[in-house]
Amino acid sequence: MGTLANTDQTYYLENGDHGNYRYLSLSEIIDSFSATYVGKGKLCEVVDMNDISFHAIRALQELSYDTLKSVRDWEVVVPSTLVVVMPADYVNYVKLAWSDRNGIERIIYPTSKTSNPLDINHTLESWGGINTSTFTDGSVMRDFDELESDEESATWTGFQGVTASDIGSNDANQVDDEYGRLTGGRYGIDPQYAQVNGSFFIDESAGKFHFSSNISGKTLIIKYISDGIASNATRDGIDLESSYVPKLAEEAIYKHILYGVLSARKDTDIQTLMLVKKEKFAETRKAKLRLSNLKLEELTQVLRGGSKQIKH
Repeated sequence: MGTLANTDQTYYLENGDHGNYRYLSLSEIIDSFSATYVGKGKLCEVVDMNDISFHAIRALQELSYDTLKSVRDWEVVVPSTLVVVMPADYVNYVKLAWSDRNGIERIIYPTSKTSNPLDINHTLESWGGINTSTFTDGSVMRDFDELESDEESATWTGFQGVTASDIGSNDANQVDDEYGRLTGGRYGIDPQYAQVNGSFFIDESAGKFHFSSNISGKTLIIKYISDGIASNATRDGIDLESSYVPKLAEEAIYKHILYGVLSARKDTDIQTLMLVKKEKFAETRKAKLRLSNLKLEELTQVLRGGSKQIKH
């Protein structure tokens, strides 16, 4: 259970840890769980600390995906190569956008019509196999990694060269001049491609984002999901002190650890396990409601737009 660690004078300094009272470190969670649930006459009489640490890390990861506020963001300028490497703690993206000169985020949509396949340099025989004479040492290829290939495929090179009109900073008259003549001439257009903000695709094998040519030099904003685990090379790759859990989800992570520990024991009573599982789901649901941060006044203001006739 977290307590105030700083005086007001220390907290309000320019370099103070502002807002840290909202969180508990994962090491505090593990210590509190051990004190509460482990011991003679308790649910977990004999449990190894490594087991508790493992299930605490897994609980934080699972809760980060859809319960905790684990969305992080980057702001970078897209280079002329149109390639951006995924953040180190990237799990999945929430939104990609670029900001115009007014500071408005223009959403970039993914495209499924292209990719960056592995470009094999070796000559293919007429039957479709690799020409083994291309190996200088005369050896026969035994592993896929031995193939010589280029990082940029011909498909990706073609996608880089596509030009697109950018109307993100144009006024209404310029937009009308540019696209007004196309009125009535775009039958059958797919709405997912009816936008000029640009597009991207993800090269999963290389761990990179690839962007269309009209995004070169723009300020890119990547909002992505992290698993909440902080890395530290001096402590087996995981820093429990720097991995934080919101206090609003404290009880939920305790139940996740408890269920993980009990489910791994062969002598756990099935009724006790089912009860803990039910409590885990209940606390997770409660944490999600708490962290959704709904405010009545803000929700009322949004609902006032329900009476409008025209929607987008």
